[in-house]
Formats: sequence, C-alpha cells, structure tokens
Amino acid sequence: MDTFRLTYPQQLNKSEFQETVAAIGFFDGIHRGHQKVIKQAIEIANEQGKKSAVVTFYPHPSVVLKKKDMRVDYLTPLTEKENLLNEMGIDTLYVITFNTELSKLEPQSFIDHYIIGLNIKHLVAGFDFSYGYKGEGSMDTIEKHARGVFEYTVVKPKKEENNQKISSTLIREHLRNGNIEQANKLLGRPLSARGIVVEGDKRGRTIGFPTANIEVTDPFLLPKVGVYAVTVKLQGKRFAGMANLGYKPTFKENIKKPSIEVHIFDYKKDIYGKELIVEWHKYIRNELKFNGIDELVNQIKLDEQEIRTFLKTI
Repeated sequence: MDTFRLTYPQQLNKSEFQETVAAIGFFDGIHRGHQKVIKQAIEIANEQGKKSAVVTFYPHPSVVLKKKDMRVDYLTPLTEKENLLNEMGIDTLYVITFNTELSKLEPQSFIDHYIIGLNIKHLVAGFDFSYGYKGEGSMDTIEKHARGVFEYTVVKPKKEENNQKISSTLIREHLRNGNIEQANKLLGRPLSARGIVVEGDKRGRTIGFPTANIEVTDPFLLPKVGVYAVTVKLQGKRFAGMANLGYKPTFKENIKKPSIEVHIFDYKKDIYGKELIVEWHKYIRNELKFNGIDELVNQIKLDEQEIRTFLKTI
C-alpha cells in the first residue's frame, strides 16, 4: 500500500495521481460499519479495473477545533489504521493533516482540492460523512460539488440486532463500561494495544506470576480499568494470558496513569525491549486493593483459572 501524507495548503498535481475509487472518512476503529464502506470502494474499483484508495484525516478534528493541548486516544491510532487498511487490500492511502486552514475550507474547495485534485473517479462514503467549513458539505450536497467530474456512492449505516448504528461512539461507550465483548463484536476483531515491554517492579515473579509491563507506543484508547482475559502477539506468535490494567492499589498510592501488566501463560523467556500486541477479550473483574500478598495471590489464581477456561472457547 502506498501512503501519501498531505497538508493544506499545498499544490497537488492531478496528473501525478492515478485514477482511483476511494472511501473517505476518519474511520477510527475500522469497525464493521467502516469496513462496509471500504469494502464497497474495493468492489467498485475491481469492477472498474481501477486502484482502490482511502482518504482519511489526522489528527482528530477536536484536537484542532477545541484545544491545542487536548489529547485524543484512538481506537486505531494512525499507524494501526494503516496496518488494518493494508491488510484489507487497499492500494493507496491518503492521510490529510487536519489543521486550522483545512477546517476553514469551503465545501467546494475541499472537493476540488482533495477529491478532484487526487484524481478520484468514484467516491464512497457513509451517509453521515460531512466536509468543508463547519461540515456544511454532506452526502446531500455531493452531487452539486462533484460537478460531474466523479461518481459517488452513499453507504447506509450498518446496524446491530437492536437497530443501533455501529459507530466509534458506541464502541467507546462499551469500553468505558467494561463491555469488551460487545465492543469487539462491533469492531469485528479484538480491541488491541501495541507497546514495548519495559522493566517494572519485578514484583510479579516473586509471587509466581511474572508480568510483562507494556509501555504503549501510540495513543490507544484503553478499556475500563480491571483484570482481563487477553491474548498477546509476540514475534509473530499468539499466546494466552491475563492482564491487569490499572493503578496497582495494593502496592502503590496516588498513581495518576494506569499501567498494563500482562502475565503470559506458560511463557518464561526474556522479552524486555520486544514489541507486544495485547488483544482484549473479556472483562473479568474490577481492580481491587487487597489486604496482603496471600489474598492477592489467591485471587490471581482464581482469575487465571477463569481466564484459561474462557480462552479455550474463542
């Protein structure tokens, strides 16, 4: 997959870009609703003998439009989004930097610059996609702004059995409430976080449960604090394990940032400095403060038994 990073204002030479069928959107999470839009673009591209493309944005508009020091955690940070789109078979990715100048573009100027200017011949978007200053452009106005230069397809929302639209907002709500299984169902895969194994307190090995301490490398949105059934990807292989996401209240106080500690079942190799991907599968319980080591160890043993049994079912 070829990736182009674009920033407004900049001069684009249409002749430098091959004709594509493109899906457009922020696509945080690449959830099943997003996949429907992206797969539609791939299908049309195949039918027309053209390359497929995705047009997306970074950072999230709220970072620019609200507070410059605002931090946004993503279901899929940009690197993760690139990996997933590549796996889906997208040929070209356009990442447009969302900045103040871009936010002030009139809808027609946006279309002229970033759709017509990129030589996109067919645009695919969800029914609620908007563009241009204050989102004044929409899929209701796209025909006027296309000016006959490109075709377009509007994709209807993908819904669950309860008729709720699959959305990043709904997934975030599930994660805040610990409903990781429901979030994963909407994503179409396990929520994941990627990081480097760093040295920690090394307390786990003294109680029979050595843990890998994960320093997350990108702004991943993490689920509710607690203990989880997880799998981890390490050097191309997948292993079962259990994770504690939290503040370790039994041993420490006034910790402001939660940490991720993963106990990989039946694994004893040194993995300091290695990249590890944590895949969250089931919320087991809230993080608790125990009265002593023995009470903590007894609970961890119960957690391990429950998690091993659960992971055999997936």
